[in-house]
Amino acid sequence: MAYDESLASRIERYLNAKHVAFESKRMMGGLAFMVNGKMCVGVEKNRLMARIGPDEQTAAFARAGCRPMDFTGRPMRGFVFVAADALRTERQLASWLALALAFNPKAVASKRSAARKK
Repeated sequence: MAYDESLASRIERYLNAKHVAFESKRMMGGLAFMVNGKMCVGVEKNRLMARIGPDEQTAAFARAGCRPMDFTGRPMRGFVFVAADALRTERQLASWLALALAFNPKAVASKRSAARKK
């Protein structure tokens, strides 16, 4: 199992319940949920990847289970990993998903994604 399918299912249920149009794509060794053509959240192993924006990062790091998202040893600005222990309840998961969805309209699509739309 490359990623926690149960966590992916919980994310999908949340997005559907909120009537959020999304696309799921396998990437970064896990599953990413794209909203408006931009990576919003995802699952990598048993943890959540969330794109919350650089302005929210400092406050997010104070929350249990949150740490910088770094695949190569270099943290990605505006992205965080949230450990499974901090996502046990639907309320805990929903708070992270809401943060990511709030940032999504401000997020810039990757150059590669933007080029495909042309």
